[in-house]
Amino acid sequence: MTRSAFLRARRPEHKQQRREAILAAARELARTSGVRNVSLGAVAEAVGLAKSNIVRYFGTREEIYLELLTDEWRQWAEAAAERLRTTAGGTAAAVTALAETLVERPLFCDLLSHAATSLEHNVSVSAARSFKHAVHARVAEMGAVVAGATDLTEREGGELAAAASGLAGMLYPAANPPPALAQVYAEDPELAAACPVLLPTLVRALSALAAGLPTLREE
Repeated sequence: MTRSAFLRARRPEHKQQRREAILAAARELARTSGVRNVSLGAVAEAVGLAKSNIVRYFGTREEIYLELLTDEWRQWAEAAAERLRTTAGGTAAAVTALAETLVERPLFCDLLSHAATSLEHNVSVSAARSFKHAVHARVAEMGAVVAGATDLTEREGGELAAAASGLAGMLYPAANPPPALAQVYAEDPELAAACPVLLPTLVRALSALAAGLPTLREE
């Protein structure tokens, strides 16, 4: 849609189209450049709008990406639930399903890595509340599905799912180092050994957590 078409839009459906165009542009820029490298100006340019028009729909850059993170949470929860419902093998298979569906979503992992440090900052109270309610609901849903596929309780299943997302956000930047560190690792095998490989590291950590959770149950 052109800039002039955006400026003429007044009807609710046109406003929704603007929001979707902004989100789509921000998503594509993040996929190609990384979340941390995308500015509000870059999003505005990509959709053909002035920054002052962007903030009519999203108050800040962080609110755009917080909404994208909400959607990525939904997609991961749905994919993980489908995998868990069709996977036999108990806790080990459930852990693998959670980890693999996370690793299959690099944008989700990238967004998770910025959630607490930047995306939850510089946002309105309503945006923060909406995001937290959405995540809380997804974790509860996943807890029930994990419990159905393992010997864990729903609470423990939710804790495992929440930990999976947190660990993915922490490990993703380390497993995908910036150019300078990538060169260091390429030139120094001893240091390269400290660079985690995302999937096996995630599986190992979640396996340990899943094994430990039942031991903390109150009698």
